[in-house]
Amino acid sequence: MKVAILGTGMVGQTLAAKLSEMHHEVIIGTRNVAETMAKTAPGPFGNPPFKVWKEQHPATPVVPYAQAAAQGEMVLNATSGGASLDALRLAGEANLSGKILVDIANPLDFSKGMPPSLSVCNTNSLAEQIQRAFPTVKVVKALNTVNALVMVNPNAVAGGDHHLLVCGNDASAKTSVTEFLKTNFGWKNIIDLGDITAARGTEMILPVWVRLMGALKTPMFNFKIVQ
Repeated sequence: MKVAILGTGMVGQTLAAKLSEMHHEVIIGTRNVAETMAKTAPGPFGNPPFKVWKEQHPATPVVPYAQAAAQGEMVLNATSGGASLDALRLAGEANLSGKILVDIANPLDFSKGMPPSLSVCNTNSLAEQIQRAFPTVKVVKALNTVNALVMVNPNAVAGGDHHLLVCGNDASAKTSVTEFLKTNFGWKNIIDLGDITAARGTEMILPVWVRLMGALKTPMFNFKIVQ
């Protein structure tokens, strides 16, 4: 499958590497290729600049958002939450129309430092904003409640005995994404929370997740639903 990943941060890099390993044709989209490749400063969490990753993965093309979205059969939004809507507008509604968009982003606001707050919450969510802005796109919220390394290797935590939450308005799109996550990343336990409004809850998990990361001194954890 041709998979377009929008975003060149740690999440985008981790997903691209794993999906390439699984023999998908991966295209990475960014706002400005030259500027992205010219950056020399570490990422916000100390990870190396993107060009270091690209040197290690020379076969993965890096193109503008619109070109990536046009080529991808499935699109993964791995941009930062505050930039997601602008990035998707640059990707172009015509290039996204009718496709599954897996929204991984969270509306984290770091303007006042750590811990971050949410720029949208309670009666709205980033995923809903995306769905309203792109009504012909099949938005599925997923993977936003775990660290990038856990996204692609859930077995690294408790042997995979924990849960991933998904939601979206299109039932067939959620089924496709669920199978995609199980087949490519090894997820065992995926719960469908319902329509896209459930993203309010999954995005609002992030303030707790950030506090847990600080308390546990590691991002390698997840939530398990016990009945």
